[in-house]
Amino acid sequence: MTTKTGEARMRVRDWLYLFLILLVIWLALTSSLHWQEVTTGLVVALVLSVVLGKTYAGLGLPPISAKRVWYFVLYLGVLFAEIIRANFDVAYRVLHPRLPIRPGIVAIKTGLRQDIAKMLLANSITLTPGTFTLDIVDDTLLIHWIVVRSEDPEEAARAIGGRFERYLRMVFA
Repeated sequence: MTTKTGEARMRVRDWLYLFLILLVIWLALTSSLHWQEVTTGLVVALVLSVVLGKTYAGLGLPPISAKRVWYFVLYLGVLFAEIIRANFDVAYRVLHPRLPIRPGIVAIKTGLRQDIAKMLLANSITLTPGTFTLDIVDDTLLIHWIVVRSEDPEEAARAIGGRFERYLRMVFA
């Protein structure tokens, strides 16, 4: 009997998290706390939460906690900083008279277990100019790298996705 109660609590908790996440996204995108915007956001978040509740539960997302939210915010900061840094690096290579590139494909291993965590890592790598995730096979990501600095899989993993993976591991632990 307690397992059914526990499952029901988890469903309610997941539904509430989804509702709150959607409402926060709505409010962030509208940039307004006018009563009409907030009311519309509440209705839209409610409808989407009801419709998408089972899909959200099936994603295997961990429960939301202050620690996970904090590490996700840190992850977003690192992602933003890496995108800016990589943009300057690619711009330098494009503008350099000798075009100093050494493109290649490297395979890196990840310690992330959840599919959604691997997808976030792959997308983070792809969003960073100079790298592109080609495929994910089990725990291996195939990455096209504009300047292959190392062919050693461990060193390449640290150079390409190490900073992202450290924070994603804390979010999805």
